Formats: sequence, C-alpha cells, structure tokens
Amino acid sequence: MNHLLARSVLKHVIAAGNCGGIHLSSSGAAASARVFDGDSVVKGHGSSMVLIAWRRMMSTAAESSSAAVEKKSSGAASEKAEKDDVIVSSYWGVSRPKITKEDGTEWPWNCFMPWEAYRADLSIDLGKHHVPKTFIDKVAYRTVKLLRIPTDVFFQRRYGCRAMMLETVAAVPGMVGGMLLHLRSLRKFQQSGGWIKALLEEAENERMHLMTMVELVQPKWYERLLVLTVQGVFFNAFFVLYLMSPKLAHRVVGYLEEEAVHSYTEYLKDIESGAIENVPAPAIAIDYWRLPKDATLKDVIIVIRADEAHHRDVNHFASDVHFQGKELREAAAPVGYH
Repeated sequence: MNHLLARSVLKHVIAAGNCGGIHLSSSGAAASARVFDGDSVVKGHGSSMVLIAWRRMMSTAAESSSAAVEKKSSGAASEKAEKDDVIVSSYWGVSRPKITKEDGTEWPWNCFMPWEAYRADLSIDLGKHHVPKTFIDKVAYRTVKLLRIPTDVFFQRRYGCRAMMLETVAAVPGMVGGMLLHLRSLRKFQQSGGWIKALLEEAENERMHLMTMVELVQPKWYERLLVLTVQGVFFNAFFVLYLMSPKLAHRVVGYLEEEAVHSYTEYLKDIESGAIENVPAPAIAIDYWRLPKDATLKDVIIVIRADEAHHRDVNHFASDVHFQGKELREAAAPVGYH
C-alpha cells in the first residue's frame, strides 16, 4: 500500500515539476522512488520536493480524516438528540401527534390534554348544605363528622398536607362507583345514562387536585405510609358500601365534599392572613384550570374549592335519585363539567 501511495505522489510531483519548469531526471525519480521503499532518510535528486509533497499530502489526509470523524460523531450526537425529542412510533403504529398550546409552545403534559383543561365555575354556591332528614342521611352525616376527628388531630392547621390526604381519599369514590356501574351495564345490557363517565370524570378531577397539591407539598415518609393505609381501608370499605347501598354511598361522598369545601375555605383564610405563603401556582395547575400565567396558590385553592362544591352537588343529586326509588340511568348525568 505504501509503495502504491509513494509512486502516486511521485507522479504528481514530477508532473507538477515539469509544468512549473522543474525537470526531474529518471535517475532522480528512481532515487526518489527508492525513498518510499522503506523508512530510510530521503536522498537523491529531487528528494526534497518529494518530501515536501509527501508531508503536505499526509497532513491533508490527516485533516480530512479528522474532519470526517468529527462530522460523523457530531451527526450521531445530533441524530441521538433528535430521537430523544421525538416520540418513536411503535410497531403497532401507536403514537401521539405533536400538540401545541395557543401560544405555539409545545404541550408539556402527558397526564391530560388541552381539550381536558377548563375554567372552574366560581359562581357555584359554596354554602349549600344538605340537611340530614332520613335515617340514612343522619348515618352518613355522623360518619363523616366522626372521620373528621382523627384528621383534625393529625394535621391540625397544616392545610397543605391535609388537602393532599383528602384528595387521595376523594379520588376513590368516583372510580369505585364508575367501575360498579360499568360492570352493571355489561351484566344487564343497559345504558348508564352517562353516569359512568360522570363518576370517572369526578375521580380524574380529584386525582388532578392531588397532582397539584403534591407540587406544593412534599409529603414526608410517614404521610405516604398513612396514604397507603387509608386508601387500602377506604377503597374496600366504600366498595362494600356501594354494593350494599348506593344511596348511602353517594350521600357519604356528598358530606365529604362539604367538608372539603370547609377545609379549603380555612386554607384560604390562612393564605390571606399570611400564615401560609401565597406562592406562585404550579405550572400543571395553570394549564389544567386555564389560569393566568401569574396565578398564585390562592387562585389554585379557589378553583379546587369550586370543583369540590360541584362534586358535592353531583353526589347529593345521585343519592336523591336513589331515594326516589329510581336508578341513576333514569336521570341525566352532569357530564362534561370538567
């Protein structure tokens, strides 16, 4: 390989020399050719010109090789970065198209889409209360009041942690009710009247409350342990309760939501008094409730409280339907609020 390269260089040098008025004799060329047969020192006629050309060619080759390697490396890095930014379509062709906000920036959330965001109804009556009249109403009301005692003792006025715990419980009833109505619809070949979607909407909305509160309050290990315990107990208890008496189950949730409205009202009082810092709203809350960019914690608590008031009304309404001896599918479900 070295011999072929050397001869090629030599031919180019001779040609350049002849064109430029420099003559290399055959003996000089032969002497120069012998230079490249080994690692010996260049000697003979015309050897200086050959050595210069050789060095230039090798330098150019090295630079070209280095540039090619660098370009290849840069291209690979660029390709990898591009792959990381793009959601790769799977074998099954399942992929999510690029979604942008109204201002043209990329939509940053996978947990909800822009068409699932909404503006809370702040005109809702926050002070509405269902006065317990029947025996079942009184059982539901007393049960909720009893459950509030350990919560007050444990959290006291730490409303951020209290809200986090409340939302882990509040997101359970809608899921349980929606699941059982779904199974009932499958068993009886009946429509649900929209109540499956309405209850699952409620569960999802409560879950988004939790995702927001987690951004504001970093739960400690023992609070996480408490969440696991409470959720395990409450899910199974509510599941059995809904099977036994949907009217009682919905009434309990209605009173739980009344307590939630009260708790968030107290939370707001502490924010307004300065006991709790009115920090900027988390980005997820701004996009989910379509809040202004400069929204604060106070704005977030106001919209969450409005949501809880809506859930209160929906569950008391569902319980009333059952009290009238009807099934939920016979009454129009409040679908599409969220």
